[in-house]
Amino acid sequence: MSYTPIRLTEEDLFSHLPEKIGQVSLNYEHYSGQDLYSDGDIEDELLSIVRNTPPAAYQSVIEEKKSWPILYHLSDIRGNIVDSLPITKEDKVLEIGSGCGAITSKLSDKAGSVTCVDLSAKRSQVNAYRNQDKDNICIHVGNFADIEPNLDVDYDYVCLIGVFEYASSYIKSDDPYADFLQKICKHAKNNGRVVIAIENKFGLKYWAGCKEDHVGEYFASIEGYPRGGSARTFTRTGLEKIFKKCGVEEFSFYYPYPDYKLPWAIYSDKRLPGRGELTDNIRNLDRDRLYLFDESRVYDSIIEDNEFPLFSNSYMAILGPDIDLEYAKYSNDRSPEYAIKTEITSKGVYKIPLCPEARKHIANMAHNYEKLKERYEGSSLNINKCTFNENEGYALFEFVNGITLEERMDEALSRGDEGEFRRLFEDYYERIAYNNGTDISDNDLIFSNILTEGDTWTIIDYEWCTDKKIEPKQIAFRALYCYVLEDERRNLQNIDELFELIGVTPNEAEYFREREKAFQKDVTGNHLSIGEIRANIGTHVLNASKLADRRLKDILEERIQLYYDRGNGFSEQDSEYKPDVYVGPGHIVTDIEFKGDLKALRIDPADDFCLVKINELILNEMDVLSNKKLIQSNGKMIKTANYVFETADPNLIFRLNEVLIHGENSLHIDMEVIRISETMAGNISSSVKKLF
Repeated sequence: MSYTPIRLTEEDLFSHLPEKIGQVSLNYEHYSGQDLYSDGDIEDELLSIVRNTPPAAYQSVIEEKKSWPILYHLSDIRGNIVDSLPITKEDKVLEIGSGCGAITSKLSDKAGSVTCVDLSAKRSQVNAYRNQDKDNICIHVGNFADIEPNLDVDYDYVCLIGVFEYASSYIKSDDPYADFLQKICKHAKNNGRVVIAIENKFGLKYWAGCKEDHVGEYFASIEGYPRGGSARTFTRTGLEKIFKKCGVEEFSFYYPYPDYKLPWAIYSDKRLPGRGELTDNIRNLDRDRLYLFDESRVYDSIIEDNEFPLFSNSYMAILGPDIDLEYAKYSNDRSPEYAIKTEITSKGVYKIPLCPEARKHIANMAHNYEKLKERYEGSSLNINKCTFNENEGYALFEFVNGITLEERMDEALSRGDEGEFRRLFEDYYERIAYNNGTDISDNDLIFSNILTEGDTWTIIDYEWCTDKKIEPKQIAFRALYCYVLEDERRNLQNIDELFELIGVTPNEAEYFREREKAFQKDVTGNHLSIGEIRANIGTHVLNASKLADRRLKDILEERIQLYYDRGNGFSEQDSEYKPDVYVGPGHIVTDIEFKGDLKALRIDPADDFCLVKINELILNEMDVLSNKKLIQSNGKMIKTANYVFETADPNLIFRLNEVLIHGENSLHIDMEVIRISETMAGNISSSVKKLF
């Protein structure tokens, strides 16, 4: 499918501004007639897409276009940041900085009414076209400072998603962030909530080599934005100071992961991430990045020391009454019939469909529970209870205490205790194989789906069950395969022995891998994952260690070593490196200063087999290149001033007793160095008859 962007002139766009697009109302009372903020031609392309493409086809457009702005503005993953807010059809919502409407769409689905404010007419039209079938959206176009006095003061929710950091653009004062927040808060009713999503200035991704999101520079926020810019982000402590300065005492923090822009998980202080959970960190979709260290390992260290809130990449701060949410995980990168979210609240664990097509998949979980309970009756494997709410369409699981089998296996590996790892795996295999041959199999009995407390093991998630018989060895193979695949640190040296233990042959292993690939494609509906989309967009991850090693090698190759003979011969103690002597590829030009007590000077032009041609040799302003007595070498002269070195330690020795030197001397040398292989050096050397 191809799309042709509609190119609109300023006259087309602004002379006949629509007051309604579909069922969405647009208010231009405070619009200046000119968009002061624009991303350029990409906004025309977005407008063309939303005018000509139904939302259900946006994912296909994203995959086709291979563009970060298209992904950012059209992906339904954007809406995850507000999806778990307990907004109902009784609620009024104010969205400030609504942009192209990615968040508006989700708010409109949940709320009774949504009032949007945005500076850009073009972006507001993108918003209206993508939501044109919804009758509960009104968009005010113009500067917030002009629109704000006319806004209601009884909103249940006021949302600033990726907006608060730009407060200085909206508010001209000595303290724009506090002043902006005070203006915002007065529009929330009593017991209403203000929701702020923003990057953390100390987010781990910035330390690890990602450029700062707003100014596009390395370490800009960590350094305190030394080169300025229109945006400012804050740590949690920094935000708390602003909240308290504005008189806000009731607030709570949530932690979107990997960040608030495209989050697939939201953590809270009631349920912070555990070791091994944060492995999806290469998410540089907008620009190239450095790779300074393994974020997964660093996250594990941070988590062990209870410092995750300080280094979370993003925050969602809720000002006002807290919400009943401990954790949320989203799976909306799947095919619609499998797109669900998992929420943990004080009432239990919920599995909720993200679209009507997934309702059947959720309902099947209660069926799976009954069948698995029957199969494992009398075994040492418990099944977490599940009930399906027919009216609301969600499945409710009981909350079970314990640690996952995955965590226990990780602990064994971290201790280097492969015996304990094997014992856990053998125990796992024995338990899952119980009553094999019944008409229910759980294809997703991976280690993270089993919670352990002492000797009590409980299956807490059984989403992917089938009435077809699946051999235990295939299920166990998949568990090991996924375990290793999810984290490259789990380098199991004895994995083949474990496969042999459960009777998996190499041919079966290959077959099981192909089955897993087919299963994943079925789940995603053959759509690309975020990782695959990132690869197609073409941003690069540059390994800083490798770059440093390569540059160091270049530095080492772009220097020469000098040895000084003051009457006792050459020695390492009386030598030095002279760096930065290359003026071009293989071309050395340098001046060497030395005292008159020197008997001889040795130059090592490289640490490799090479050819050397001396172009100039000037001693104290005199050309001495033709003085054959002056120069010795451990190479062979091909012709005058041209040498081949059949050694990786080539040297040129200048016998200074053969020339007149003074108290202060200078030797200017211009030479070319070409590195060659040992074989080539030998071949050239053998063709030279005389050794000079």
